[in-house]
Order: sequence, then C-alpha cells, then structure tokens
Amino acid sequence: MKRVVGAIAILLLAATAAPQTNPAPAEVGVDEHLGRRLPVDLVFHDEQNRPVRLGDLIQRPTFLTLVYYECPGICTPLLNGLVAVLDRPDYEPGRDYSVVTISFDETETSDLARRKHDNLLRTFHRAFPPDAWRFLTGDSASIAALTDAVGFRFQRQGRQFSHPAVLTILAPDGMITRYLYGITFLPFDVKMALTEASSGRVGPTVRRALLFCYSYDPQAQKYVFNFVKVAGTLFLVGVVIFGTWLGVSSRRQRRRAAA
Repeated sequence: MKRVVGAIAILLLAATAAPQTNPAPAEVGVDEHLGRRLPVDLVFHDEQNRPVRLGDLIQRPTFLTLVYYECPGICTPLLNGLVAVLDRPDYEPGRDYSVVTISFDETETSDLARRKHDNLLRTFHRAFPPDAWRFLTGDSASIAALTDAVGFRFQRQGRQFSHPAVLTILAPDGMITRYLYGITFLPFDVKMALTEASSGRVGPTVRRALLFCYSYDPQAQKYVFNFVKVAGTLFLVGVVIFGTWLGVSSRRQRRRAAA
C-alpha cells in the first residue's frame, strides 16, 4: 500500500508541476522583502513633472502600487479595487494614510500620470484630497532601484508588460510591512495593514494563495483559475491523509492481534 501511495504522489506531483497553458514568465512575480526599508532618497517626477523625493511622500502609512498607466489589463482594476476599499469612511486620507502610484514604464510621461490621477479621483464618492494619492513617473535607474527593493519582478513584452498585481504597504519610515495580492481587497485586511504600518510592525502576507490558485496569462493580461494545479494538490493531500490513516489503522490492528 505504501508503494501505491508513493507512486500516486509522484504522478500527482509531476502533473501539478507540468507546464500550464500560457505560464507567466519566470521573471514575473514578487520576492517579498518584509521589513526592508525602501531607498527613500530616490527621486521621481510628479503629475506636474516636478522632481519629488520618495521619502517626502511617505510621511504616514502608505499604500504603494506599481503599475503602468497605459496597461490594458490588471493595472486599472487594481487601482479601482483600492478605490473601492478606500471609499469607506474608516480612515481619513492624507491624515491616516497616503497612496503613491508609480509607473514602472520609464517611457510614460507626467502628463499621462496627471490624467490618470484626475480620472481616478473622480471615481470616489467621498471627498479625497488630491495630494493624498500621488501618481509618479521616473527614469529606468530609479524604477529599477525601487522595484528591486520591493521585490517586484516584471517583464516587457513588446509595448506591454507582464507583471504581478500587488499592493505594498509601507511604514512612515519606508519599511515594507505587508503585501496584499490581487485586484480586490477586504476592508479588514486593509485596516490591519494600516494598523501594523502605523506602529512599524511587519504583518503576515494576505491572500498569497491567489498567486497559487491563479496563474497569470500574459496574452489575456489577467489572472486565470488554475484548476489542474488546485485539484491535483487537493487530491494529493487527500491521498497523503488516506495513506496516513491506513498506516495508523494497520499498526492498531497488529497491536490488537499481538495482545
């Protein structure tokens, strides 16, 4: 029986490890750097093309989003998902938190950032101070230094990019305290993230399973449910539990027989 269980486990591991349709490139993903302080002296350009030091925008708990403004896929849903949870009256923007959005495409302009900023703020139902959410652009060196510090890995594909969907939460000193994955966010997760960031505490990763249960399709520019991987893993867990139960039952029967 042990040999049968072992063989099934090997087959399932091979199946779940097999290449999936349109897999995300190996260069795309997030290497979490919880507790790391960002290089706050990096200089970017704001919506008016004025140079701005990153640390000057992180004076309180801050949500950092790395996107590109002409993204046809998950960037806008990510920002809209953040709007949806920040539209609640639980915390006051500009007092309790700030948001900084930075394009990782060095070819994008401040004019594009300004238009994206203005259009997004119009989607709020509550009054949202324009200075509480900043949209920045930068050169390739500053972008590389920031994305490396965050652990954000993306890949250019022609005029577009393959990239993860993640929200990075920063303490007032620029330390990374939490990552939230996906394009929608639970109010409780956001509250906990702000509480941790305000006290400089590192929190556990939330909804990391999204990157496991969902694979990024760079052609469709969206996350798709990876049924084979999830079903295979659940079945494998069931096999392991069943095999363990059989082993325990066999030992009990031998003990009874010996008695």
